[in-house]
Amino acid sequence: MTRIQSEDVFNEAISNMQTTVVKFDTTWCPDCKRLNTFIGDVTAKHADKVWYEVDAEEFSDLAQKYDVRGIPTLLVFRNGEKLAHLHSAHAKTKQQVEGFLSGIQA
Repeated sequence: MTRIQSEDVFNEAISNMQTTVVKFDTTWCPDCKRLNTFIGDVTAKHADKVWYEVDAEEFSDLAQKYDVRGIPTLLVFRNGEKLAHLHSAHAKTKQQVEGFLSGIQA
């Protein structure tokens, strides 16, 4: 998973024709650390999607713009349009994340 380092790169990534999943997280978040223990398995299973991660504090304007109110949060984009949003309360287990992604076509 590629970590976004600028807002320009973020905008380019979400404008992709492919389905793009962006994980908003922070370095201090315990739920983010737990998600990181299984996210590799999830990304491998959903290799048809492009994956990025964004530090929600470093890019707080993006987090606010896309209604990221808790972390970790997964957002799904295609052609610059936000298609789906997995709020932090529902991103705590591998089953929750996989269930969310199973309903999204690549």
